Amino acid sequence: MEELERAAEISVARGVGFAALAILVLMLAFIFEPALSLLVGAAGALLVASVLELKARLAPSRCYRNTEAWLMLESRPAWSGDVAQRLVSTVLAATLRRYARIALRVAVAFWAASVLLRLSAP
Repeated sequence: MEELERAAEISVARGVGFAALAILVLMLAFIFEPALSLLVGAAGALLVASVLELKARLAPSRCYRNTEAWLMLESRPAWSGDVAQRLVSTVLAATLRRYARIALRVAVAFWAASVLLRLSAP
């Protein structure tokens, strides 16, 4: 079970890391206007949070054999198909939701910083 949790963590973190890199590049493109840059970052983080939540909701219906977390396991557990489906989908959904909450917090922080910058501008 611990190996499955680690694999799910790596799988989700890798995807979120690439999304964060894309958002950072977009934010750098708007660096000439810091408030707009932060607003773009907030929108990107909100999009990531939404996609992660959607994937978490769809996790129970996705075949466990086709998940990256299952494929990353070095030794396949001897679980029956139903047990494996339930465990993999539960672990993946929990990991996806944890990262979605983090992305949502980042989105709110970027949005608040953008508002503060706009309010403090002359």
